[in-house]
Amino acid sequence: MPLRRGTLTPSHLEHCLALDQASLQGLWSRSQWQSELAEPRRPGVGLWHGNTLVAMASGWLVVDELHITLVAVAPQRRRQGLGRQVLQALLDHAQQQGAAHATLEVAPGNAAAVALYRGLGFQDAGLRRGYYRNGDDALIQWLRLVPINDAQPGCG
Repeated sequence: MPLRRGTLTPSHLEHCLALDQASLQGLWSRSQWQSELAEPRRPGVGLWHGNTLVAMASGWLVVDELHITLVAVAPQRRRQGLGRQVLQALLDHAQQQGAAHATLEVAPGNAAAVALYRGLGFQDAGLRRGYYRNGDDALIQWLRLVPINDAQPGCG
């Protein structure tokens, strides 16, 4: 069965909660997810296998910047390129909405995530000390998004 990509909406609340719990140990509460899914300036993209959400990415659009808030892949589906697919779809959506940059925070010890983001062109821009609940630092990473009218055919 092929994967299907789609925009996350309030009707996907239970699916998002389940994947968040399985992948990120419940990073966000139910009320946080409700707000995230209801707000148009907080885009979310999901990859579905049948009726199961297997990957998702979300962010906040603020002026001309996408702040990526979450990338999650079902543990049994990792290392299949799904994180890259869903994140690229989110970046494409943000670019279509006028975003010129994307930013995120990532734990320096999360080698898979750091490799994913660097593979998409993100560069280290700083460090947030004590950013995570456990006191760990976070790398700040940035990506310049090429304006759609500047993109060359066959690129991007």
